[in-house]
Amino acid sequence: MKTGLTSPRALVLSLAAAGVIGAVGTGAYTSARAVAAPPAQAVAVAGTTTAPTVTMPDFSTITARDGQAVVNISVTGTTKTAGAEGGPQMDPDDPMYEFYRRFGGGQGPRGQQPQRETPVRGQGSGFILSADGIILTNAHVVKDAKEVTVKLTDRREFSAKVLGSDPKTDVAVIKIEAKNLPVLAVGNTKDLKAGEWVLAIGSPFGFENTVTAGVVSAKGRSLPDDGYVPFIQTDVAINPGNSGGPLLNTRGEVVGINSQIYSRSGGYQGVSFAIPIEVAMQVKDQIVATGKATHARLGVAVQEVNQAFADSFKLDKPEGALVSNVEKGGPADQAGLRSGDVIRKVDGEPIVSSGDLPALIGQKKPGSKIALEIWRQGARQEISAKLGDAAEKGTAVAKNEEGGAKQGKLGLALRPLQPQEQREAQVDGGLLIAEVAGPAALAGVQTGDVLLAINGTPAKSIEQVREVVAKADKSVALLIQRDGNKIFVPVRLG
Repeated sequence: MKTGLTSPRALVLSLAAAGVIGAVGTGAYTSARAVAAPPAQAVAVAGTTTAPTVTMPDFSTITARDGQAVVNISVTGTTKTAGAEGGPQMDPDDPMYEFYRRFGGGQGPRGQQPQRETPVRGQGSGFILSADGIILTNAHVVKDAKEVTVKLTDRREFSAKVLGSDPKTDVAVIKIEAKNLPVLAVGNTKDLKAGEWVLAIGSPFGFENTVTAGVVSAKGRSLPDDGYVPFIQTDVAINPGNSGGPLLNTRGEVVGINSQIYSRSGGYQGVSFAIPIEVAMQVKDQIVATGKATHARLGVAVQEVNQAFADSFKLDKPEGALVSNVEKGGPADQAGLRSGDVIRKVDGEPIVSSGDLPALIGQKKPGSKIALEIWRQGARQEISAKLGDAAEKGTAVAKNEEGGAKQGKLGLALRPLQPQEQREAQVDGGLLIAEVAGPAALAGVQTGDVLLAINGTPAKSIEQVREVVAKADKSVALLIQRDGNKIFVPVRLG
């Protein structure tokens, strides 16, 4: 259970709730004076056309009607921490734990500290989907919770049962024993447009039934470590305690669950993210039926297609998911996918950025068949694949970072791999990169990397690499192996 929004990084993705404890402390308020603006007047200017009148949504009506279905969620639980002096933790299940607790002054073997149960309290938001008490919220809001209390807008409180949660999508379903509860209507995100007004209701910093509004900034955002969700990006003010609350359109329909913020400080800075309601409802249906949610996996590692890769692979535009590695024996391997393939469509749905692929695959059911449109060796092909289960061994979809690139010659000194080196690297063929200079070095290629392919063609000899480079126009895509991992690196040519 998250208890705050902190990060060691300068710019972090922060979970926006679970961890509002107590009242607002001294200095939490900043004095501000509201200055009334003069009423807007239409001004006629000769030779110009009067701008159309913009009608603002009636947020008060939406709030009064639909805010009754938004709830405040209080969570209590415990977390295991080290002893007062810190240091390594000792598992309470260890046979020696009780001995050292009683006779060692709390000190474990070799200075280990026994773990202690520390109480944790947090708050979040949620919304009612059925009159008999089914409520949606975020998985991180109820994580590790021992007691969950739901407070309605009429101030009634209920103990809630966690029916299930899905960390991969950050969706959880809880249930209270009540009848004739107000519910939210479910909308859709297909008709949602960038620039459209949206409304959030929740309990930021413990302030219940707080309403904030803004516009949709973008759809289908892919965030690090959240590959299963194509987030809705908004500029609606979301803060700790808002997590799990609804994102509503101007018709009062829920279109998303407020989940994350992008922040330097841990507080709202103009960029917020919500889980599309279609994803949440799919997870909800599975949890209500079986108590858990499942996700499919394809078994590939992909990376973004930038302009350099598009030039290298003769693509008309830099779109798609570039396959850098295929899990041996996985669904993609069995379907015939290869490193260097660019996945352009899944079941007819375009893959514009690499993040679109895991979001689409993750919403499929394990065992289902999909049709893939790929780009291979300068031509379009279609193949089908049977998806596996993300819970099984293997990675559903991983992402790799592509290196930068500068203009100039390739700058590689290559030599064939010795048989023993091939066995150690577990590759067939390939060339060892003995020296790196120029654009290849600037692109991130390192001495000791193994060059496996260039522009999708296996690297079998130095002469072959020279021929491919000679025929290349603006850039080449190098498939290299480093520390057992495969990644494509685009290198711009002079």
